Amino acid sequence: MKFNNSRRSSGYSSDLANKILDTSKPVHSLSNELEPQQKFEDNKPTGEIVAYKAWFTQSGLPPFEVKFTDEIKLPAYLTVIEFINIQAVEVGYNIYFKADGLKEVK
Repeated sequence: MKFNNSRRSSGYSSDLANKILDTSKPVHSLSNELEPQQKFEDNKPTGEIVAYKAWFTQSGLPPFEVKFTDEIKLPAYLTVIEFINIQAVEVGYNIYFKADGLKEVK
């Protein structure tokens, strides 16, 4: 996801995530399966899974991917969710998200 942020900081931040995601609007889950992320050494995959990724959407934003350190259970397609400890980082005008988990909003 691209985002023009005039004040850059280093590392993941919950403040940046809260500037991008609107807490008054629902977030919907798009993924049916987690995508494993492998560790790379010397530009080659090692086979070791270091994280999992899934896609989400919110009105007014393009679909975005969120990384989870632990394998989580994804809800059904288009389920409204809330992230647990969502954080974001900007790298070269791209925004990357990570979260500790998620929960369904009932």
